[in-house]
Amino acid sequence: MELNKDIDQFDIPLAKRTYLNNPYSTLLKKLLLFSPFLFLIFSAAGLLLIRNVELLPLNNLKFQVERNHDARILGHLPYNETPKEKLVLIEPNIEVHADMRDSLLKMREEAKKDGIYLVFLSGYRSINLQNDIFYSLKSVRNQEAAERARVSAPPGYSEHSTGFAIDIGDATQRETDFETDFENTDAFIWLIKNAAKFHFKLSFNKDNKYIDYEPWHWRYEGSIEALRVFESSNRKL
Repeated sequence: MELNKDIDQFDIPLAKRTYLNNPYSTLLKKLLLFSPFLFLIFSAAGLLLIRNVELLPLNNLKFQVERNHDARILGHLPYNETPKEKLVLIEPNIEVHADMRDSLLKMREEAKKDGIYLVFLSGYRSINLQNDIFYSLKSVRNQEAAERARVSAPPGYSEHSTGFAIDIGDATQRETDFETDFENTDAFIWLIKNAAKFHFKLSFNKDNKYIDYEPWHWRYEGSIEALRVFESSNRKL
């Protein structure tokens, strides 16, 4: 009994729970509270990034398709063969589109008045004839298609099939027919100065990176139909 009395004299404190003011604990609680929102934000950002990365090749492909929408092959544009009923004979074995006959003959007459004698070398060519020219001569010259395409269009890709193209030479210097030396003739110099008056344009100049320079090859753009045919060629891509 004496011992119990002594024990009662002591004031034994009750167990007391204390909380430490831990800043890291507070931050953790806040992170846990906002973690669902953070997850949504980062997920949305990640999906957007993945979508942009996936679309990049598609956008590049679309860009390439838009750039190649004119369907060039080896640098040449496609052309439909003009119907036979639209062709007229201007010289033996040389036919051209009826729309350009008068302008072409008038140009030759005007050149003659200036002492320049133009000779017509080639006009309309069918797709079948172009096929023979492209593949037969390619074999003879042992050239690959890209090499041959620099000097001759593949079948279905020649301006001559439209009837609006004409190859011109100088009647006084026939050795320059179908040669780049034609640019040094009086006929070519006259054409550069006057052909536009008759709605003719040089098709393949020195700036063309796919097709060799052809100073003898001219095309007519003096009618609505002709402008439609050569719209893609005149479009700056």
